[in-house]
Amino acid sequence: MIKVLVIYHSQTGNTEKMAKAVAEGARRVSGTEVILKKAAEATLEDLIGSSGIAIGSPDYFSYMAGTIKDFFDRTFYPSQSKVTGKSAVLFASGGEGGKPALESLKRICGSFKFKQIGEITVTGRPSSEEIAKCEKLGEQLAYAVK
Repeated sequence: MIKVLVIYHSQTGNTEKMAKAVAEGARRVSGTEVILKKAAEATLEDLIGSSGIAIGSPDYFSYMAGTIKDFFDRTFYPSQSKVTGKSAVLFASGGEGGKPALESLKRICGSFKFKQIGEITVTGRPSSEEIAKCEKLGEQLAYAVK
């Protein structure tokens, strides 16, 4: 059984909708267990024990949410060498499109040496088409680590 970890932060519910869609897409792949957690609740064990990771953040002041950064801060040193090459997908939302948050996620994922295989950004509330793209992103991640 493969494990896909989906972590996110959301105040308005937009990034949470994206996270749930990514999780749903991953669940569609046979033999996949999905762990969906808010970043503040995610642990080092969740990260190390996962086969792949999906990370989602709203754009706050042209950066990722503080709870996402806190997750990275808590797990970076203890996870070094244990997560190198782990497949990752990224998703972000924001009133201006979420691109600055996505760029900050990419930089940190590079430090973790994750293998980024997909991404999506959404302006405001995700449309049904964007939700479908998030589901595909989750599916893509599950297939990549299967």
